[in-house]
This record gives sequence, structure tokens and C-alpha cells, in this order.
Amino acid sequence: MGRLFGTDGVRGIANKELTCELAFKLGQAGAKVLTKHTNNAHPKILVGKDTRISGDMLEASLVAGFCSVGAVSVCVGQIPTPAVAYLVRKYKADAGVVISASHNSVEYNGIKFFSNEGYKLSDDLENEIEEYILGGKDLGELPDGCDIGRKRVHETGMRDYTDFAKSCIDVRLDGLKIALDCANGAAFECAKLAFKELGAETLLINNVPDGTNINKNCGSTHIEGLQKFVADNKCDMGFAFDGDADRCLAVDENGNLVDGDKIMVICAKGLKDEGKLKNNTVVATVMSNLGFFKALDKIGINYEQTTVGDRYVLQNMLENGHIIGGEQSGHVILLENNTTGDGLVTALTVASTAAKSKKKLSELAGVVTVLPQVLVNVTVKNEHKNTYSSDSVIKSEIEKLEKKFDGNGRVLIRPSGTEPLIRVMLEGENYDEIKKEAEALADVIRERLS
Repeated sequence: MGRLFGTDGVRGIANKELTCELAFKLGQAGAKVLTKHTNNAHPKILVGKDTRISGDMLEASLVAGFCSVGAVSVCVGQIPTPAVAYLVRKYKADAGVVISASHNSVEYNGIKFFSNEGYKLSDDLENEIEEYILGGKDLGELPDGCDIGRKRVHETGMRDYTDFAKSCIDVRLDGLKIALDCANGAAFECAKLAFKELGAETLLINNVPDGTNINKNCGSTHIEGLQKFVADNKCDMGFAFDGDADRCLAVDENGNLVDGDKIMVICAKGLKDEGKLKNNTVVATVMSNLGFFKALDKIGINYEQTTVGDRYVLQNMLENGHIIGGEQSGHVILLENNTTGDGLVTALTVASTAAKSKKKLSELAGVVTVLPQVLVNVTVKNEHKNTYSSDSVIKSEIEKLEKKFDGNGRVLIRPSGTEPLIRVMLEGENYDEIKKEAEALADVIRERLS
């Protein structure tokens, strides 16, 4: 059996890979699996979507699937992914689903589910859903007559989520001039409302979605537009969201990027200063910059590392009771606020930290000195991409480099999950030096494993 679910739901080109038929089947199977814990004959499933044009089409198919197995679909419209994670709990729904392809371009779309507790699904639950679609598992007898589900529209979801996001900080933002790049995506309404209602002078770009312009040369994947806008308009800071607003990146008053690593340090230090940093620990992936870890060491905050992927960060946080974690990409989880990465809550937290400290964002971010990184992709035989760690020659070359760096650099080797590639990443203090070393190590890997 193949696999439908990737690292963040089911995703593909809308109407070609992610078809109406597949959305309908995901609706049926998802409802069966995610509402089996309830005795309610008509379990409630929350449905949200981003602003891309294919959202209406896929929503209709997904809702039809839910209704066909007796579930009630509560549609909350165009809304960020983290809003659905929050509203599932607030509205006491049995499950939630977001129709979004996050940072991808408009031709893509995706379907991602949330449990009744607002968490993304485990591999086991995803596999159970796939059993119905790919494994031929019988759905059982479908309801008819009055037992068929129905669609309802809930119009206050955006307002409820905005009020929640505002409640996550305890200071007003009066006197701050803040720019927001909404990526023509799901944050276009709530981000504007939250910052304005908290008193900030709010300047908006890329906040007029037309169904086709989501993520188009804007948002967190094209931060250069916001960098120029913040500098040109003399803003105190700026925030850029991705299409479904589960992540954000920041820009300081000089137009310099403040990435997810720096955001995590700013938020963690703010929590520590207030005595609220539980376990005095931040969780990050192995891809966070070495400068991030050095900064935490310097200010006396512990850290734990996971493999790449926000689901692994969250898993570590839940298992160990940590409250902050995330990725360099701007996917930051503040677990005492929400159960997933939340771009708006993250942006408000950074802004509130600046307001409380009365420091410029550049000063807050300056505690992290980012070390240069070089990434080289090496094409190898697919069957060999996981054997690099047992090759004595490759191991010896890696050990030599690590000894040479002596704590001021590192080597990270990571096989691609989907392609016959090995990714070679080096960090160090001198870009030209690590570029040369990365290419040399890549040549050794290519020679040994191609």
C-alpha cells in the first residue's frame, strides 16, 4: 500500500493529484476514524480553508464525504490553520480539518486533520484513514433519511480566533509601527484586526487575496518585499506569514531578517525573564543554526534537539512538558497558547516582548549570531542513501571535520525522505572555508555511494 499522508497532511496539485474524489473519500474515512470516540450519532467536524481558488471545490467534496457518513460539517470559512486547532477545542468539535497547502503556490492544495484536542494526527491515525482509502476497508452501512449529516456555517470563527490571539499577550502595542505581510492568505483579516485593536499603527501589504495570488512573491517565503517595506516606511518591525499562517518570520527596524531561530530565543528569553519558561528549555530541530544553540547557552537556557519536522518538536514538548519549540522556518509552537504553530500568536508575542522591554527588535535579535551555512545536495543510488553512516571512509572524513571545527562549526548529513539524495550541511565561522569543505565531503560521498 502506498501512502497518501506526507509530513503535513495530504497535499498535491488540486484537481489533478488532490481530486474531488479523493477529498470525498478523505471526508468519509476521516470522519469514521476521528469521531469513533463519540456516541453522538451526528459528530461535529470543523472545516476551515485558506484563500486559494481550489478551496471551495475541495470543501464541497470534503463536506459531502462527512455528510455521507452522518457527520455535521461546521464551516468557518477562510481562516488560519492554528485557528481551527483552537476552535476545535472552543466549540467542542469532534475533529477539525483545514484545506490548505500552506506555503505552496496556488496550484497546490492540501487537507490536514486535527483531533478533538486540536493536535495534528499521529502516524497511526493517518494509517487508519488510509486503510479505508487505499486498503479497501469497508465503511459499513451508510446512513439515509434523517440520519444523513448536514452542513452548517459558523460566521464568528474569525472573530473568536482574533480575540483568542489578542488574549495571549498582556500588554498593549500603542506607539509601535508594525508592518504585516499577509501573503494574500488566511491571515489577511485576523492579523490586521489583532494588531490594530491592540493599538499598533498597522501597515498592511499583500492582504487582498483574490484566490490566485496566495504566496505569490510575498509572505514568509519571499521576505525581501517586507524587508524593503519596513525600511522604506521606518517601521519598528514587520511580520510575514505564510499562506495558512501557521508560521511567521520577522523583520527588524533596519529591514534585517529575524528568522525562527531568533524568534524562539526572543520568546524564550522573554518567558525566562518573567519566570514563566517551564523547564528552562527550548525544543528545536537539528537544522537550527549553531548560533541559536550558542545564544541559548550564553543566556542560560537549555535546549533539546529533534529530527526535522514540527511534529517531532511537538512530540518532544508533550512528552517532556516543555512549552516552546519550533523551526528556523518560523514554525514556532507556544504550547501554553495553542497546540500547533501559530503565526499570529508568535508575531504578537515578539511584539509584546519588544513593548515590555522597550528595546528595538534588532537589539532583541542581536543575542543570536548566525553562523554561515552551506548545503550541498549529493545524488546517490537510492538504496545507498541511508548507508553513509556505516561507510568507514565517509565516517572518517566527518570526524576529521568535526575535530577541525572544535565546537565552532558542525557537520549534518541527512538523507532525503523522497529523493535519491543526501543533503550535506556544514556550519562554521568562515563561509568560503566551509563551502570548500562541504564540496569536498560531497565528492567523497558521491564517489562512495553513487
